[in-house]
Amino acid sequence: MKNALLAKRYAKALFAVGKEENALDEYAASLNEFATMVVDNPELNDALANPMYPLEAREGVMREIVKAAGVSVIMGNFLNLLVQKRRADALGDIAEMFQILVDEENNTCQGVVTSATEISTELQAKIQKTLEKITGKRVTVTNQIDESIIGGMIAKVGDLVMDGSIKTQLEVLKESIKGSE
Repeated sequence: MKNALLAKRYAKALFAVGKEENALDEYAASLNEFATMVVDNPELNDALANPMYPLEAREGVMREIVKAAGVSVIMGNFLNLLVQKRRADALGDIAEMFQILVDEENNTCQGVVTSATEISTELQAKIQKTLEKITGKRVTVTNQIDESIIGGMIAKVGDLVMDGSIKTQLEVLKESIKGSE
């Protein structure tokens, strides 16, 4: 997170409003959707964040996107505020920080399981239950594919990383062979 302090301030402000409006999950979904859209489209990011474009033009772009997305008035105002304050480039960081705040409120956390191939629903459920026992929180697990790990899996929840990949095991074996020479 390059704008961690800034992102935390904006996320906390939106979180306070979302909690008051009882719309935390709605705001998190909208914010994540917008952040993904901006990060995945460099032209859109440039149109919203580049100070070379007049503020009115950047605000117009955001207004049209907000209208097309049909988000709540409060979320629309928040997104427009980011453009006005030249903070649109921090949208991804703000969304990430907001999700952390929502997860803390709901006693949940996000888990990522990286595997060489797609894991089955049953295995994903077992992994989820195991991670829930370890963390003491509800865990939402998503699966990422990375063929370079060869086999096994890597599970990450917050700061906790459990690496059972074959790639890592081979690297450890390689180091141990080097050390014994």
